[in-house]
Amino acid sequence: MKENFDLNMHVARLLMNEPFFAALSRRVDKRAMTSLPTAAVRVNPDTAQFEMLYNPEFFAGLTDTERAGVLKHEFYHLVFEHVTGRLPDEIASSSKDGKVSGEAAALMKKWNYATDLAINSHLKGQLPEGCLMPGEGQEGSGEGESGEGDKNNNGAGQGTLDDHSMWGDVPEAAKEIAKERLKEAVKKAAEEATKAGSWGTIGADTRRDITDRLLTTKVDWRNVLRYFIKTSQKARRRSTIKRINKRYPYIHPGRKQTRQAKIAISIDQSGSVDDGMLAAFFAELNKLASLAEFTVVPFDTKVAEDKVFVWKKGENKRWERVMCGGTCFNAPTKYVNEKGFDGHIVLTDLMAPKPVKSKCQRMWMTTKEYAQRPYFKTNERIIAIEA
Repeated sequence: MKENFDLNMHVARLLMNEPFFAALSRRVDKRAMTSLPTAAVRVNPDTAQFEMLYNPEFFAGLTDTERAGVLKHEFYHLVFEHVTGRLPDEIASSSKDGKVSGEAAALMKKWNYATDLAINSHLKGQLPEGCLMPGEGQEGSGEGESGEGDKNNNGAGQGTLDDHSMWGDVPEAAKEIAKERLKEAVKKAAEEATKAGSWGTIGADTRRDITDRLLTTKVDWRNVLRYFIKTSQKARRRSTIKRINKRYPYIHPGRKQTRQAKIAISIDQSGSVDDGMLAAFFAELNKLASLAEFTVVPFDTKVAEDKVFVWKKGENKRWERVMCGGTCFNAPTKYVNEKGFDGHIVLTDLMAPKPVKSKCQRMWMTTKEYAQRPYFKTNERIIAIEA
């Protein structure tokens, strides 16, 4: 039956001659969704991971060329940052208090057309019939190279290939961490394509655009930190007679759930971290303290347990140096593992060997200079700040 079509079983074959897209595809989750007419890509608001959703029956009715074309169409949405990018100013300014006005809806429709036209100009002859295509059945500006350039094209008589409605239903914090993940995924895909000696059907101009995006993408680390705190939270439940038990009303007390993150911030105070960098770290922690309470863990080759303290939410503190030895990331990691924290952020110059595995989510914060040449490789987040 058509409904049984499993896209995951076909992707490797469909993208056999597309090294870049094949590498990117491995880093995007794919999930069947029968309520969706065709396909869509989005940032999962809970995990900040990219997902491709698809209708099995729709894909079952396509040729292999069209299936590969739709896959590339969705991945181009990611590469061109249509999913995570900021909406054009005229659309954002037409929406007030989170409500979409009629004017904003009309502009959004044109923007959706524009993003598809920008992509489909690279996929002529590879998509299902009826897809928007520059210069074919639309009124307006004709062909264009980007969403910005195609805003006046309204795509008369045709519609977008996929669903764009989920692009806006994502917290900004999740988008920011997704951007960082996307940058890394695109970087690895570009490296694999270069190593293979082929970028498949991707033209030279688009290849240069992709390379430029790798160099210019900027991440708002404040949103990343907010998201880190949110995803580190663990549910804590307690009984309360004030809440009605849905299963046994007025017989047993209800359950109240609160969410509270226990975050450790380890500060590298080794000799290689100069006073300027240490002051910059404390400046960032003063900002972070406006968001949450956390425990500060000073370390060099060991943790200064007598100097560990809780930084209360809303407090401001001056920077201070309490240690000045070598660097060992095992020391703070083992301390945090033993104390049962929910999340661990390490402020450091990254100039030491890779540490033991963390039992909780761990993230690294350093300056741009050290972020570009870390001492060890890791799949964990590394956030750069201005020193």
